[in-house]
Amino acid sequence: MKLVIIGGGFGGLRLARELSNRPGFEIVLLDRFNYHQFQPLFYQVATAGLDASNISFPLRKAFHNSSNVEFRMATVQEINTAQNKVITDIGNFDYDNLVIATGADTNFFGNANMQQNAMPMKSTVEAIQLRHRILKNFEDAISAKNALELERLMNIVIVGGGPTGVELSGAIADMRRFVLPKDYPELNFTTMKIILLEGSSKTLAAMSEKSSEQSHKYLKNLGVEVRTNTIITDYDGSTATLKDGSKIETALVIWAAGIKGNVPPGIDASLIARGNRIKVDRHCLVQGFNNVYAIGDIAYMDTDPLYPNGHPQVAPVAIQHADMLVNNLKLLQMKSNSDRIEEFVYNDKGSMATVGRKLAVVDVPKPKLHFGGFLAWLVWMFLHLMLIVGVKNRLSIFFNWLYNYFTKDQNLRLIFKVNYKERKKAA
Repeated sequence: MKLVIIGGGFGGLRLARELSNRPGFEIVLLDRFNYHQFQPLFYQVATAGLDASNISFPLRKAFHNSSNVEFRMATVQEINTAQNKVITDIGNFDYDNLVIATGADTNFFGNANMQQNAMPMKSTVEAIQLRHRILKNFEDAISAKNALELERLMNIVIVGGGPTGVELSGAIADMRRFVLPKDYPELNFTTMKIILLEGSSKTLAAMSEKSSEQSHKYLKNLGVEVRTNTIITDYDGSTATLKDGSKIETALVIWAAGIKGNVPPGIDASLIARGNRIKVDRHCLVQGFNNVYAIGDIAYMDTDPLYPNGHPQVAPVAIQHADMLVNNLKLLQMKSNSDRIEEFVYNDKGSMATVGRKLAVVDVPKPKLHFGGFLAWLVWMFLHLMLIVGVKNRLSIFFNWLYNYFTKDQNLRLIFKVNYKERKKAA
C-alpha cells in the first residue's frame, strides 16, 4: 500500500511511526518543516523558558531505523483525488491511500488589521518572533521619548482566555515578578499591565467551572488584569480598540483567540465545515471517498453523539485518530473482514492548563475529579514531559524546568536578529 501522510504533527507522526517497518506499507511523510513541533509548550519558548530546539524534533531522525518511511520537506500545492496524486513544490506523489494531518493555524476571523498587527503563536518560528518582540519592547522602553510611548511598550494584551492565553498570561506575569526588574532596573514594572481579554464570561471555558474560577483567581493574584465579556475590534499597532469603544495603549497584542484548519488546496468546498475543517465519518474517511482520510485538528466528525460539533482540537484526539487508523489500515492492507474496521470513540482522559509558577488546574472526567495548585502543576509537567518526542529533548526540558524552579530565572532571554542584506554587504 502506497500511503502518503501530509503533516508531521501529533497525528501524522504517530501514524507514520506506528506503521514504520510494517510489511506491506510504503509510506511518504510530507511536511513544510523538517521537524515536529510540540505546540503545548510554544508559550515557554515565547517567554524565554525553553529553547526552540527543546520542543522540536527532526522528522528524519524519527525514522533512522525505518525501512519503509520516507520524509520529504515540501509544500502541498494541490490534492488531485481524481488521479490519486499529491502535487507539491518538489514534485508529485502518487498514493493508494492519503491521510491529511495538516493541523490548524491562527484564525483572525476576517479582521485584516488584527492579522497584520497582532502577534500569533501557532508555530515554533512565531514563538521565537514573539520572544524577540517582548524583549525588544523592553529594550526600546528604556529610551522611550515620552510617557505615552513608554506605556505602549510596557503594556501587553493577550486576546483569548483559553489554555494558550491563560498559560501565556501567567508566564509573562512570572517574568514580571522574578526576572524583568533585574534585567531592566531602569524601568518601573509596577506600571506594566498584562491584560487578558476573553469574549465569553469566563477563562478556560472548555474546562470545568472550578477550573475556570480557579484560573481566574490565580491570574488575578499574579497581577493579570482579566476582562471577560470583552471583545477587541481593532488594533493599529499602537492602540487596541474594544467593542465598547474603550481603548488600550499597547505596542503588543498577542492573538490566542481562535484557530482554523489548514485545508490543502484541492479539497472541495462542500466538504469544509465550521472552523475550516474537513468533514469525515466515524472512520476518519473524508466524506465521499474510500481512500482519503483526515485526522487531528483538521478533521470534523459530527456523527459522535457526545461531540455533535466535532471533537476538541487537542493532541490526544489526533493521537487517538492515528491509533484507530493504524488498525484499520492494517486490516485494509491485509484485505481482512471489513466488519473488524473500527469506528472512532474518543477517550477523554482529562484536560489541564498551567497558570504560572506552581499553579495549574486539572480536570479528570472518570472519576469526575478536579484539583489545582502545586499538585496539578506537577502532574501537568510530568504528562507534558512524557509527550515530548526524544529522550534528549525530555532531559533538556526537565533540567531547564529544574533550573528555573530553584533560580526563578529563565536563562534564554536572547534576541536573535540577522539583517541578511547588511550581512551580505559586510561580506
